[in-house]
Amino acid sequence: MLIHSCAALNRYTVRVEVIYCPRPGQVDTVSLPLQPGASVTDALQASGLLARHGLALQTLTAGVWSRVKPLDTVLRDNDRVEIYRPLTVDPKEARRLRYKRDRGAAKQKA
Repeated sequence: MLIHSCAALNRYTVRVEVIYCPRPGQVDTVSLPLQPGASVTDALQASGLLARHGLALQTLTAGVWSRVKPLDTVLRDNDRVEIYRPLTVDPKEARRLRYKRDRGAAKQKA
């Protein structure tokens, strides 16, 4: 009977994963069941990540499977909701700095 009730639970829930990287190399992941029709906002609030990392829902940028989505987007089974951090360095500037650093290291070895 337990197997039957687990199957019934899976039929009436949507499994999602909510992911946040507070800093490079650190990942906080929460998997949770939600009711069908649940939105990105519902997943973010149910995950506990907002409170754990001191994030405000109104200022967040979030997405599903690497695509920015509005917070009212309805989720499907096995979706991955991602909370995006603001960039701290412009990607072009970071590339220039890496090039200068690596080029200088190569000259010192020669």
